[in-house]
Amino acid sequence: MQSTFYTAPNSHHFQLPWKSPEPNFTARKSIPHKPQNRFKTLTITNSLSIPLGYESEEGIDQVLPVPGPGPGPRPRPEPASPGRLPVVIRRSDKVCRYFWDGSRLQLVCVDGGASSFSFNFDDGFRKMFRLCGSAVRDFFIPKQVSGNYMDYVKWKLLHRIFSSALQVLATQAMLRAIGIGYSRSLPSAAALNWVLKDGLGRLSRCIYTAGLASVFDTNLKRVRFSTSVMFSLSIGVELLTPVFPQYFLLLASIANIAKQISLASYLATNTAIRQSFAIADNLGEVSAKAQIQTVCFDNLGLLLAAVLNILLKNNQSLQASLPFVIYPIFSAVDLFGIHQGLKHVHLQTLTKDRLEIILNIWIESGYVPSPAEVSKEEGVDFLWSKGKKNWPIRIGCLNPKDQIPKLSMMAMQYSSGEDYYFICMEIFHKGVKRTKQQGILLCLREGASTADIIMGLLQACYIRKALLVRRSWWESILRVGDALDSVLNEWYKVIEDSKRCAQRDLSLLCEQMLGLGWAAKNILLSTEEQARYSFVDD
Repeated sequence: MQSTFYTAPNSHHFQLPWKSPEPNFTARKSIPHKPQNRFKTLTITNSLSIPLGYESEEGIDQVLPVPGPGPGPRPRPEPASPGRLPVVIRRSDKVCRYFWDGSRLQLVCVDGGASSFSFNFDDGFRKMFRLCGSAVRDFFIPKQVSGNYMDYVKWKLLHRIFSSALQVLATQAMLRAIGIGYSRSLPSAAALNWVLKDGLGRLSRCIYTAGLASVFDTNLKRVRFSTSVMFSLSIGVELLTPVFPQYFLLLASIANIAKQISLASYLATNTAIRQSFAIADNLGEVSAKAQIQTVCFDNLGLLLAAVLNILLKNNQSLQASLPFVIYPIFSAVDLFGIHQGLKHVHLQTLTKDRLEIILNIWIESGYVPSPAEVSKEEGVDFLWSKGKKNWPIRIGCLNPKDQIPKLSMMAMQYSSGEDYYFICMEIFHKGVKRTKQQGILLCLREGASTADIIMGLLQACYIRKALLVRRSWWESILRVGDALDSVLNEWYKVIEDSKRCAQRDLSLLCEQMLGLGWAAKNILLSTEEQARYSFVDD
Protein backbone atom coordinates (compact mmCIF):
# COMPACT_ATOMS: atom_id res chain seq x y z
CA MET A 1 0.00 0.00 0.00
CA GLN A 2 1.32 3.38 -0.89
CA SER A 3 0.74 6.67 0.78
CA THR A 4 -2.15 8.72 -0.54
CA PHE A 5 -0.25 11.97 -0.29
CA TYR A 6 2.67 11.85 -2.69
CA THR A 7 4.82 14.76 -3.73
CA ALA A 8 6.72 14.52 -6.96
CA PRO A 9 10.47 14.85 -6.53
CA ASN A 10 10.65 17.75 -8.97
CA SER A 11 7.64 19.60 -7.60
CA HIS A 12 9.75 22.55 -6.50
CA HIS A 13 10.21 23.58 -10.17
CA PHE A 14 6.53 24.58 -10.52
CA GLN A 15 5.54 28.20 -9.86
CA LEU A 16 2.61 28.95 -7.65
CA PRO A 17 -0.10 30.61 -9.78
CA TRP A 18 -0.59 33.55 -7.39
CA LYS A 19 3.10 34.44 -7.17
CA SER A 20 4.94 36.48 -9.75
CA PRO A 21 8.24 35.17 -11.13
CA GLU A 22 11.36 36.09 -9.19
CA PRO A 23 13.34 38.83 -11.03
CA ASN A 24 16.74 37.20 -10.42
CA PHE A 25 15.63 33.73 -11.51
CA THR A 26 17.47 32.44 -14.55
CA ALA A 27 15.17 30.25 -16.56
CA ARG A 28 16.58 27.00 -17.97
CA LYS A 29 16.16 26.33 -21.62
CA SER A 30 13.19 24.02 -21.80
CA ILE A 31 13.12 21.00 -24.03
CA PRO A 32 10.30 21.17 -26.60
CA HIS A 33 7.57 18.70 -25.81
CA LYS A 34 3.94 18.18 -26.48
CA PRO A 35 1.79 20.59 -24.46
CA GLN A 36 -0.22 18.92 -21.74
CA ASN A 37 -3.13 20.20 -19.74
CA ARG A 38 -1.86 20.12 -16.15
CA PHE A 39 -4.93 21.71 -14.54
CA LYS A 40 -8.49 20.54 -14.30
CA THR A 41 -11.08 22.78 -15.83
CA LEU A 42 -13.01 25.20 -13.68
CA THR A 43 -16.78 25.48 -13.58
CA ILE A 44 -18.46 28.86 -13.23
CA THR A 45 -21.41 28.87 -10.84
CA ASN A 46 -23.55 31.70 -9.58
CA SER A 47 -23.95 30.36 -6.05
CA LEU A 48 -22.43 27.95 -3.54
CA SER A 49 -25.48 25.74 -3.33
CA ILE A 50 -24.51 22.05 -3.46
CA PRO A 51 -26.87 19.26 -4.50
CA LEU A 52 -27.60 17.03 -1.53
CA GLY A 53 -25.91 13.63 -1.59
CA TYR A 54 -23.10 14.76 -3.89
CA GLU A 55 -20.47 12.06 -3.36
CA SER A 56 -17.35 12.94 -5.35
CA GLU A 57 -15.78 15.25 -7.85
CA GLU A 58 -16.63 13.01 -10.78
CA GLY A 59 -18.68 14.43 -13.65
CA ILE A 60 -17.69 18.09 -13.24
CA ASP A 61 -18.63 20.25 -16.20
CA GLN A 62 -15.60 21.50 -18.08
CA VAL A 63 -16.12 25.11 -19.13
CA LEU A 64 -12.89 27.07 -18.68
CA PRO A 65 -9.87 25.01 -19.71
CA VAL A 66 -6.60 26.45 -18.50
CA PRO A 67 -3.81 25.91 -21.03
CA GLY A 68 -0.89 23.83 -19.78
CA PRO A 69 2.74 24.86 -20.07
CA GLY A 70 4.27 24.69 -23.49
CA PRO A 71 7.71 25.52 -24.83
CA GLY A 72 9.15 28.76 -23.60
CA PRO A 73 8.09 30.93 -20.65
CA ARG A 74 4.89 29.88 -18.92
CA PRO A 75 2.06 32.48 -19.16
CA ARG A 76 0.74 33.94 -15.95
CA PRO A 77 -2.69 32.43 -15.12
CA GLU A 78 -5.78 34.58 -14.99
CA PRO A 79 -7.35 35.31 -11.56
CA ALA A 80 -9.64 32.54 -10.38
CA SER A 81 -13.31 32.99 -11.26
CA PRO A 82 -16.06 32.22 -8.72
CA GLY A 83 -16.85 28.52 -8.70
CA ARG A 84 -15.72 25.06 -7.67
CA LEU A 85 -11.96 24.51 -7.44
CA PRO A 86 -10.43 21.21 -8.60
CA VAL A 87 -9.22 20.25 -5.10
CA VAL A 88 -11.10 17.74 -2.95
CA ILE A 89 -10.15 16.84 0.62
CA ARG A 90 -11.08 13.33 1.67
CA ARG A 91 -11.25 12.43 5.34
CA SER A 92 -12.37 9.27 7.03
CA ASP A 93 -15.93 10.49 7.58
CA LYS A 94 -16.56 13.06 4.83
CA VAL A 95 -15.49 14.57 1.53
CA CYS A 96 -15.00 18.35 1.24
CA ARG A 97 -14.21 20.62 -1.68
CA TYR A 98 -12.77 24.09 -1.98
CA PHE A 99 -15.00 26.83 -3.38
CA TRP A 100 -14.12 30.39 -4.38
CA ASP A 101 -16.88 33.02 -4.27
CA GLY A 102 -14.73 35.81 -5.66
CA SER A 103 -13.59 37.20 -2.31
CA ARG A 104 -12.85 34.30 0.05
CA LEU A 105 -12.10 30.59 0.03
CA GLN A 106 -14.53 28.11 1.58
CA LEU A 107 -14.30 24.38 2.33
CA VAL A 108 -17.75 22.87 1.81
CA CYS A 109 -18.84 19.29 2.53
CA VAL A 110 -20.01 17.70 -0.72
CA ASP A 111 -20.91 14.16 0.43
CA GLY A 112 -24.21 15.09 2.04
CA GLY A 113 -22.74 15.00 5.55
CA ALA A 114 -22.79 18.30 7.45
CA SER A 115 -24.72 20.21 4.80
CA SER A 116 -27.48 17.66 4.26
CA PHE A 117 -30.92 18.26 5.77
CA SER A 118 -32.41 14.90 4.79
CA PHE A 119 -34.51 13.20 7.44
CA ASN A 120 -34.37 9.75 5.83
CA PHE A 121 -33.97 7.26 8.69
CA ASP A 122 -32.11 4.61 6.68
CA ASP A 123 -29.74 7.18 5.23
CA GLY A 124 -29.06 8.65 8.67
CA PHE A 125 -28.48 5.21 10.16
CA ARG A 126 -25.99 4.38 7.43
CA LYS A 127 -24.15 7.63 8.03
CA MET A 128 -24.04 7.07 11.76
CA PHE A 129 -22.79 3.52 11.26
CA ARG A 130 -20.12 4.81 8.87
CA LEU A 131 -19.01 7.47 11.34
CA CYS A 132 -18.81 4.97 14.19
CA GLY A 133 -16.89 2.52 12.03
CA SER A 134 -14.44 5.22 10.99
CA ALA A 135 -13.92 6.27 14.61
CA VAL A 136 -13.27 2.69 15.72
CA ARG A 137 -10.90 2.11 12.83
CA ASP A 138 -8.95 5.28 13.57
CA PHE A 139 -8.71 4.24 17.23
CA PHE A 140 -7.39 0.72 16.57
CA ILE A 141 -5.75 0.77 13.13
CA PRO A 142 -2.71 2.83 12.02
CA LYS A 143 -3.07 5.15 9.06
CA GLN A 144 -0.58 3.53 6.68
CA VAL A 145 -0.11 -0.22 6.93
CA SER A 146 0.08 -3.07 4.45
CA GLY A 147 -3.07 -4.70 3.12
CA ASN A 148 -2.66 -7.88 5.18
CA TYR A 149 -2.73 -6.00 8.50
CA MET A 150 -6.50 -6.23 9.01
CA ASP A 151 -6.45 -10.02 8.62
CA TYR A 152 -3.69 -10.21 11.22
CA VAL A 153 -5.67 -8.06 13.67
CA LYS A 154 -8.78 -10.23 13.28
CA TRP A 155 -6.86 -13.36 14.30
CA LYS A 156 -5.11 -11.42 17.04
CA LEU A 157 -8.53 -10.54 18.48
CA LEU A 158 -9.46 -14.22 18.64
CA HIS A 159 -6.12 -15.19 20.18
CA ARG A 160 -6.01 -12.48 22.86
CA ILE A 161 -9.58 -12.99 24.08
CA PHE A 162 -9.23 -16.70 24.78
CA SER A 163 -5.65 -16.40 26.03
CA SER A 164 -6.65 -13.68 28.51
CA ALA A 165 -9.62 -15.72 29.73
CA LEU A 166 -7.38 -18.73 30.34
CA GLN A 167 -4.89 -16.63 32.28
CA VAL A 168 -7.67 -15.39 34.58
CA LEU A 169 -8.79 -18.95 35.29
CA ALA A 170 -5.19 -20.07 35.88
CA THR A 171 -4.61 -17.25 38.38
CA GLN A 172 -7.78 -18.22 40.22
CA ALA A 173 -6.58 -21.81 40.38
CA MET A 174 -3.20 -20.80 41.81
CA LEU A 175 -4.81 -18.61 44.46
CA ARG A 176 -7.09 -21.50 45.36
CA ALA A 177 -4.05 -23.78 45.62
CA ILE A 178 -2.29 -21.37 48.00
CA GLY A 179 -5.41 -21.20 50.16
CA ILE A 180 -5.62 -25.00 50.33
CA GLY A 181 -1.95 -25.76 50.77
CA TYR A 182 -1.16 -23.06 53.30
CA SER A 183 -4.35 -22.71 55.28
CA ARG A 184 -2.48 -23.52 58.48
CA SER A 185 0.75 -21.72 57.61
CA LEU A 186 1.86 -18.16 57.83
CA PRO A 187 0.93 -15.85 54.94
CA SER A 188 4.63 -15.10 54.50
CA ALA A 189 5.23 -18.72 53.41
CA ALA A 190 2.76 -18.37 50.56
CA ALA A 191 4.32 -15.04 49.58
CA LEU A 192 7.80 -16.61 49.62
CA ASN A 193 6.68 -19.38 47.27
CA TRP A 194 5.15 -16.82 44.92
CA VAL A 195 8.37 -14.78 44.86
CA LEU A 196 10.53 -17.87 44.32
CA LYS A 197 8.55 -19.04 41.31
CA ASP A 198 8.73 -15.56 39.77
CA GLY A 199 12.47 -15.33 40.38
CA LEU A 200 13.18 -18.73 38.82
CA GLY A 201 11.08 -17.80 35.80
CA ARG A 202 12.92 -14.55 35.18
CA LEU A 203 16.31 -16.25 35.52
CA SER A 204 15.31 -18.85 32.95
CA ARG A 205 14.10 -16.06 30.65
CA CYS A 206 17.55 -14.43 30.73
CA ILE A 207 19.31 -17.73 29.98
CA TYR A 208 16.97 -18.54 27.11
CA THR A 209 17.25 -15.09 25.54
CA ALA A 210 21.05 -15.07 25.74
CA GLY A 211 21.41 -18.54 24.26
CA LEU A 212 19.00 -18.20 21.32
CA ALA A 213 19.27 -14.55 20.33
CA SER A 214 19.96 -15.17 16.61
CA VAL A 215 17.06 -17.63 16.29
CA PHE A 216 14.56 -14.80 16.73
CA ASP A 217 15.60 -13.39 13.33
CA THR A 218 16.18 -16.53 11.28
CA ASN A 219 13.23 -18.63 12.51
CA LEU A 220 10.81 -15.99 13.74
CA LYS A 221 7.49 -17.69 13.00
CA ARG A 222 8.65 -21.08 14.23
CA VAL A 223 9.93 -19.66 17.51
CA ARG A 224 6.83 -17.53 18.00
CA PHE A 225 4.41 -20.42 17.54
CA SER A 226 6.43 -23.01 19.46
CA THR A 227 6.73 -20.70 22.47
CA SER A 228 2.99 -20.00 22.22
CA VAL A 229 2.38 -23.73 22.54
CA MET A 230 4.68 -23.66 25.56
CA PHE A 231 2.67 -20.78 27.04
CA SER A 232 -0.59 -22.68 26.57
CA LEU A 233 0.89 -25.75 28.30
CA SER A 234 2.10 -23.58 31.18
CA ILE A 235 -1.48 -22.46 31.81
CA GLY A 236 -2.49 -26.11 31.97
CA VAL A 237 0.21 -26.74 34.60
CA GLU A 238 -1.07 -23.79 36.65
CA LEU A 239 -4.56 -25.24 36.55
CA LEU A 240 -3.20 -28.38 38.21
CA THR A 241 -1.96 -26.56 41.31
CA PRO A 242 -5.28 -26.89 43.24
CA VAL A 243 -5.19 -30.65 42.59
CA PHE A 244 -1.66 -30.97 44.02
CA PRO A 245 -1.33 -28.06 46.47
CA GLN A 246 1.63 -29.68 48.23
CA TYR A 247 3.65 -29.31 45.01
CA PHE A 248 2.64 -25.71 44.44
CA LEU A 249 6.19 -24.34 44.24
CA LEU A 250 7.33 -27.00 41.77
CA LEU A 251 4.32 -26.73 39.48
CA ALA A 252 4.14 -22.93 39.66
CA SER A 253 7.88 -22.60 38.95
CA ILE A 254 7.71 -24.90 35.91
CA ALA A 255 4.71 -22.97 34.58
CA ASN A 256 6.33 -19.59 35.19
CA ILE A 257 9.58 -20.64 33.48
CA ALA A 258 7.61 -21.59 30.38
CA LYS A 259 5.61 -18.34 30.52
CA GLN A 260 8.75 -16.20 30.87
CA ILE A 261 10.40 -17.94 27.90
CA SER A 262 7.25 -17.34 25.87
CA LEU A 263 7.20 -13.69 26.95
CA ALA A 264 10.83 -13.26 25.90
CA SER A 265 10.04 -14.69 22.47
CA TYR A 266 6.95 -12.47 22.17
CA LEU A 267 8.88 -9.29 22.93
CA ALA A 268 11.83 -10.23 20.72
CA THR A 269 9.75 -11.03 17.64
CA ASN A 270 7.15 -8.27 17.97
CA THR A 271 9.38 -5.57 16.48
CA ALA A 272 10.03 -7.52 13.29
CA ILE A 273 6.34 -8.38 12.90
CA ARG A 274 5.24 -4.78 13.35
CA GLN A 275 7.97 -3.55 11.02
CA SER A 276 6.57 -5.78 8.26
CA PHE A 277 3.28 -3.86 8.47
CA ALA A 278 4.74 -0.33 8.70
CA ILE A 279 5.06 0.74 5.07
CA ALA A 280 5.72 4.44 5.76
CA ASP A 281 8.38 4.20 8.51
CA ASN A 282 5.55 4.58 11.06
CA LEU A 283 6.74 1.84 13.39
CA GLY A 284 5.95 3.97 16.45
CA GLU A 285 2.32 4.39 15.39
CA VAL A 286 1.95 0.68 14.60
CA SER A 287 3.43 -0.21 18.02
CA ALA A 288 1.13 2.23 19.82
CA LYS A 289 -1.96 0.89 18.07
CA ALA A 290 -0.84 -2.67 18.84
CA GLN A 291 -0.75 -1.85 22.54
CA ILE A 292 -4.26 -0.39 22.34
CA GLN A 293 -5.47 -3.54 20.61
CA THR A 294 -3.84 -5.78 23.23
CA VAL A 295 -5.38 -3.90 26.15
CA CYS A 296 -8.88 -3.86 24.65
CA PHE A 297 -8.79 -7.48 23.50
CA ASP A 298 -7.46 -8.65 26.87
CA ASN A 299 -10.28 -6.80 28.62
CA LEU A 300 -12.75 -8.71 26.49
CA GLY A 301 -11.09 -11.91 27.68
CA LEU A 302 -11.41 -10.75 31.29
CA LEU A 303 -15.09 -10.06 30.67
CA LEU A 304 -15.55 -13.55 29.23
CA ALA A 305 -13.92 -15.17 32.28
CA ALA A 306 -16.01 -13.01 34.64
CA VAL A 307 -19.24 -14.00 32.89
CA LEU A 308 -18.34 -17.69 33.21
CA ASN A 309 -17.65 -17.27 36.93
CA ILE A 310 -20.91 -15.37 37.51
CA LEU A 311 -22.94 -18.03 35.74
CA LEU A 312 -21.47 -20.77 37.94
CA LYS A 313 -21.17 -18.91 41.24
CA ASN A 314 -23.96 -20.94 42.88
CA ASN A 315 -22.30 -24.27 42.04
CA GLN A 316 -18.84 -24.46 43.64
CA SER A 317 -18.01 -27.96 42.39
CA LEU A 318 -18.88 -27.04 38.82
CA GLN A 319 -16.96 -23.79 39.13
CA ALA A 320 -13.86 -25.71 40.31
CA SER A 321 -14.08 -28.13 37.38
CA LEU A 322 -14.81 -25.41 34.83
CA PRO A 323 -11.14 -24.72 33.94
CA PHE A 324 -10.49 -28.36 33.07
CA VAL A 325 -13.53 -28.44 30.79
CA ILE A 326 -12.86 -25.25 28.85
CA TYR A 327 -9.04 -25.42 28.85
CA PRO A 328 -8.74 -27.74 25.80
CA ILE A 329 -11.28 -25.69 23.85
CA PHE A 330 -9.86 -22.28 24.69
CA SER A 331 -6.28 -23.44 24.12
CA ALA A 332 -7.13 -24.88 20.72
CA VAL A 333 -8.86 -21.65 19.66
CA ASP A 334 -5.97 -19.58 21.03
CA LEU A 335 -3.29 -21.54 19.14
CA PHE A 336 -5.41 -21.60 15.99
CA GLY A 337 -5.68 -17.80 16.10
CA ILE A 338 -1.91 -17.44 16.53
CA HIS A 339 -1.20 -19.87 13.68
CA GLN A 340 -3.58 -18.12 11.30
CA GLY A 341 -2.32 -14.68 12.30
CA LEU A 342 1.29 -15.63 11.53
CA LYS A 343 0.22 -16.61 8.02
CA HIS A 344 -0.59 -12.94 7.37
CA VAL A 345 2.84 -11.74 8.51
CA HIS A 346 4.86 -11.17 5.32
CA LEU A 347 8.48 -10.58 6.29
CA GLN A 348 10.69 -8.84 3.73
CA THR A 349 14.00 -9.79 5.36
CA LEU A 350 16.01 -12.59 3.78
CA THR A 351 17.00 -15.71 5.67
CA LYS A 352 18.50 -18.90 4.31
CA ASP A 353 15.11 -20.62 4.19
CA ARG A 354 13.28 -17.71 2.52
CA LEU A 355 16.07 -17.20 0.01
CA GLU A 356 16.01 -20.90 -0.84
CA ILE A 357 12.25 -20.71 -1.50
CA ILE A 358 12.81 -17.71 -3.78
CA LEU A 359 15.59 -19.47 -5.69
CA ASN A 360 13.62 -22.69 -6.14
CA ILE A 361 10.66 -20.80 -7.60
CA TRP A 362 13.05 -18.80 -9.79
CA ILE A 363 14.61 -21.99 -11.19
CA GLU A 364 11.32 -23.81 -11.71
CA SER A 365 9.06 -20.95 -12.86
CA GLY A 366 11.41 -18.15 -13.94
CA TYR A 367 10.14 -15.36 -11.67
CA VAL A 368 10.79 -13.95 -8.21
CA PRO A 369 7.91 -14.51 -5.75
CA SER A 370 6.57 -11.69 -3.59
CA PRO A 371 6.90 -11.70 0.23
CA ALA A 372 3.25 -12.81 0.46
CA GLU A 373 3.90 -15.85 -1.77
CA VAL A 374 7.01 -16.81 0.18
CA SER A 375 5.13 -16.38 3.46
CA LYS A 376 2.46 -18.80 2.25
CA GLU A 377 5.11 -21.28 1.13
CA GLU A 378 7.15 -20.83 4.31
CA GLY A 379 4.31 -21.38 6.76
CA VAL A 380 5.01 -22.09 10.41
CA ASP A 381 7.74 -24.71 10.13
CA PHE A 382 9.01 -26.84 12.99
CA LEU A 383 12.44 -28.17 13.81
CA TRP A 384 11.44 -31.79 13.25
CA SER A 385 10.07 -31.02 9.79
CA LYS A 386 13.38 -29.67 8.51
CA GLY A 387 15.52 -31.89 6.33
CA LYS A 388 12.61 -33.86 4.83
CA LYS A 389 13.41 -32.66 1.33
CA ASN A 390 15.66 -34.67 -0.94
CA TRP A 391 19.23 -33.36 -0.96
CA PRO A 392 18.67 -30.56 1.59
CA ILE A 393 21.05 -27.60 1.41
CA ARG A 394 22.95 -26.49 4.50
CA ILE A 395 25.20 -23.46 5.06
CA GLY A 396 28.11 -24.05 7.41
CA CYS A 397 31.25 -26.15 7.65
CA LEU A 398 31.96 -29.86 7.30
CA ASN A 399 31.51 -31.89 10.45
CA PRO A 400 34.40 -34.39 10.84
CA LYS A 401 32.15 -36.64 12.95
CA ASP A 402 29.88 -37.29 9.95
CA GLN A 403 30.77 -39.41 6.96
CA ILE A 404 32.52 -37.19 4.41
CA PRO A 405 32.44 -38.31 0.75
CA LYS A 406 35.66 -38.17 -1.22
CA LEU A 407 34.01 -35.66 -3.53
CA SER A 408 33.83 -33.23 -0.60
CA MET A 409 37.53 -33.51 0.10
CA MET A 410 38.26 -32.99 -3.60
CA ALA A 411 36.12 -29.85 -3.63
CA MET A 412 38.01 -28.55 -0.60
CA GLN A 413 41.36 -29.42 -2.15
CA TYR A 414 40.72 -27.65 -5.45
CA SER A 415 39.26 -24.43 -3.98
CA SER A 416 41.23 -21.32 -4.97
CA GLY A 417 41.91 -17.92 -3.45
CA GLU A 418 39.53 -16.29 -5.93
CA ASP A 419 36.50 -18.22 -4.67
CA TYR A 420 34.46 -16.99 -1.73
CA TYR A 421 32.67 -20.30 -1.28
CA PHE A 422 32.80 -23.94 -2.29
CA ILE A 423 30.02 -26.51 -2.58
CA CYS A 424 30.36 -30.15 -1.64
CA MET A 425 28.32 -33.19 -0.66
CA GLU A 426 27.78 -34.44 2.87
CA ILE A 427 26.23 -37.45 4.56
CA PHE A 428 24.55 -36.73 7.87
CA HIS A 429 22.37 -38.59 10.36
CA LYS A 430 18.86 -37.49 11.27
CA GLY A 431 16.12 -38.56 13.61
CA VAL A 432 16.16 -40.86 16.59
CA LYS A 433 17.05 -43.84 14.42
CA ARG A 434 20.10 -41.97 13.07
CA THR A 435 19.29 -42.76 9.46
CA LYS A 436 21.76 -41.58 6.84
CA GLN A 437 20.80 -38.88 4.36
CA GLN A 438 22.71 -37.15 1.58
CA GLY A 439 22.82 -33.38 1.44
CA ILE A 440 24.57 -30.41 -0.13
CA LEU A 441 26.83 -28.15 1.91
CA LEU A 442 27.66 -24.52 1.08
CA CYS A 443 30.84 -23.39 2.84
CA LEU A 444 31.38 -19.61 2.93
CA ARG A 445 34.75 -17.94 3.15
CA GLU A 446 35.57 -14.99 5.39
CA GLY A 447 34.74 -11.74 3.61
CA ALA A 448 31.93 -13.27 1.53
CA SER A 449 29.41 -10.59 0.57
CA THR A 450 25.64 -10.85 0.24
CA ALA A 451 26.01 -11.32 -3.51
CA ASP A 452 28.40 -14.23 -2.89
CA ILE A 453 25.89 -15.89 -0.56
CA ILE A 454 23.07 -15.50 -3.10
CA MET A 455 25.36 -16.77 -5.86
CA GLY A 456 26.46 -19.78 -3.82
CA LEU A 457 22.95 -20.75 -2.74
CA LEU A 458 21.65 -20.32 -6.30
CA GLN A 459 24.39 -22.59 -7.59
CA ALA A 460 23.60 -25.14 -4.86
CA CYS A 461 19.93 -25.13 -5.94
CA TYR A 462 20.98 -25.78 -9.55
CA ILE A 463 23.21 -28.63 -8.33
CA ARG A 464 20.32 -30.17 -6.42
CA LYS A 465 18.13 -30.00 -9.50
CA ALA A 466 20.80 -31.83 -11.51
CA LEU A 467 21.31 -34.47 -8.81
CA LEU A 468 17.57 -35.16 -8.54
CA VAL A 469 17.48 -36.00 -12.26
CA ARG A 470 19.84 -38.95 -11.54
CA ARG A 471 19.02 -39.36 -7.88
CA SER A 472 19.36 -43.15 -7.62
CA TRP A 473 22.73 -43.14 -9.43
CA TRP A 474 24.26 -40.50 -7.17
CA GLU A 475 22.92 -42.15 -4.01
CA SER A 476 24.44 -45.47 -5.03
CA ILE A 477 27.78 -43.80 -5.71
CA LEU A 478 27.80 -42.20 -2.26
CA ARG A 479 26.89 -45.48 -0.58
CA VAL A 480 29.80 -47.24 -2.25
CA GLY A 481 32.16 -44.42 -1.33
CA ASP A 482 34.55 -44.81 -4.28
CA ALA A 483 35.30 -41.69 -6.28
CA LEU A 484 36.01 -43.07 -9.74
CA ASP A 485 37.31 -40.90 -12.55
CA SER A 486 33.92 -41.05 -14.29
CA VAL A 487 32.21 -39.89 -11.10
CA LEU A 488 34.69 -37.04 -10.65
CA ASN A 489 34.20 -35.91 -14.24
CA GLU A 490 30.43 -36.02 -13.81
CA TRP A 491 30.62 -34.03 -10.57
CA TYR A 492 32.85 -31.34 -12.08
CA LYS A 493 30.49 -31.11 -15.05
CA VAL A 494 27.57 -30.50 -12.65
CA ILE A 495 29.62 -27.89 -10.78
CA GLU A 496 30.59 -25.98 -13.92
CA ASP A 497 27.11 -26.05 -15.46
CA SER A 498 25.46 -24.87 -12.25
CA LYS A 499 28.01 -22.07 -11.80
CA ARG A 500 27.43 -20.86 -15.34
CA CYS A 501 23.67 -20.79 -14.81
CA ALA A 502 24.04 -18.95 -11.50
CA GLN A 503 26.30 -16.29 -13.02
CA ARG A 504 23.83 -15.81 -15.85
CA ASP A 505 20.84 -15.31 -13.53
CA LEU A 506 22.39 -13.36 -10.64
CA SER A 507 22.02 -9.80 -11.96
CA LEU A 508 18.39 -10.13 -13.10
CA LEU A 509 17.47 -12.07 -9.96
CA CYS A 510 18.79 -9.38 -7.61
CA GLU A 511 17.11 -6.65 -9.64
CA GLN A 512 13.69 -8.31 -9.43
CA MET A 513 14.11 -9.02 -5.72
CA LEU A 514 14.75 -5.35 -5.01
CA GLY A 515 11.78 -4.38 -7.18
CA LEU A 516 9.44 -6.57 -5.13
CA GLY A 517 10.53 -5.04 -1.83
CA TRP A 518 12.91 -7.71 -0.56
CA ALA A 519 15.54 -6.40 1.85
CA ALA A 520 18.45 -7.87 -0.12
CA LYS A 521 21.15 -5.79 1.53
CA ASN A 522 21.78 -8.40 4.23
CA ILE A 523 20.93 -12.06 4.74
CA LEU A 524 20.11 -13.12 8.29
CA LEU A 525 21.98 -16.31 9.18
CA SER A 526 21.92 -18.38 12.34
CA THR A 527 24.99 -18.94 14.50
CA GLU A 528 25.82 -22.23 12.75
CA GLU A 529 25.29 -20.67 9.32
CA GLN A 530 27.67 -17.82 10.15
CA ALA A 531 30.67 -20.20 10.32
CA ARG A 532 33.37 -19.18 7.83
CA TYR A 533 36.58 -20.71 6.53
CA SER A 534 39.87 -19.00 5.71
CA PHE A 535 41.90 -19.83 2.61
CA VAL A 536 45.53 -20.73 3.26
CA ASP A 537 47.83 -21.11 0.27
CA ASP A 538 50.65 -23.36 1.52
